[in-house]
Amino acid sequence: MKAKILTTLVATCFASSALAQDLEVKITNLTHGIYYTPLLVTAHAPGTALFSLGETASEPLQAMAEGGDISGLSNVLESINADMVMNPAGGLLAPASSTMAMLSTSNGNTYLSLVAMMLPTNDGFVGLNSWPIPTEAGTYEVYLNAYDAGTEANNELVVDGSGAPGMAGIPASPGVTPGSQGLGVTTSEENNTIHIHRGNVGDDEQIGGASDLHNTVHRWLNPVAKLTITVK
Repeated sequence: MKAKILTTLVATCFASSALAQDLEVKITNLTHGIYYTPLLVTAHAPGTALFSLGETASEPLQAMAEGGDISGLSNVLESINADMVMNPAGGLLAPASSTMAMLSTSNGNTYLSLVAMMLPTNDGFVGLNSWPIPTEAGTYEVYLNAYDAGTEANNELVVDGSGAPGMAGIPASPGVTPGSQGLGVTTSEENNTIHIHRGNVGDDEQIGGASDLHNTVHRWLNPVAKLTITVK
């Protein structure tokens, strides 16, 4: 299956590369109260992407965005001989925390991509989409936005077991204890394609209200992540 990837990013500079390279990729979570599930960092050939803005999410992308499962995407990347680092943080990446991925690229794998689910969200994820790896050694910075997979209504209700694709709800809310017995922010979404996430709405009710999420903890503004990429 051919999958695609997305991301709106800001980079200090970039260029194309045709040679194998060694990279250090430092990922920093810039949010106040959002955690990242296990990250998938990959170098791949041009013309390949994990997702695409404005298009319907693939099943592997949906599994990652709704439940943090990166196995389907990694299988796609393995089938095209991409280079990968899976779960460099050894679990969740907490707010204001960083982790490092060391990546040796194969000849021809000249583009860098990254994805991870954001918790607590219904189907939100952070992503880097096919960033051209520079040929010149140096350190480069890239800032990433949050995306909505468009596969699930953002009801903002924490429901055990909801990480399975198609089961509405947020599978887990690490960090500050979420509220409970929310009525749900919405039951449907007009945009069912991959798009920029509008952010969690939240409320200030511990019991009841529209959302189980807190409006002083679980909201964010883009960018949500910073990459510091060292090309050797």
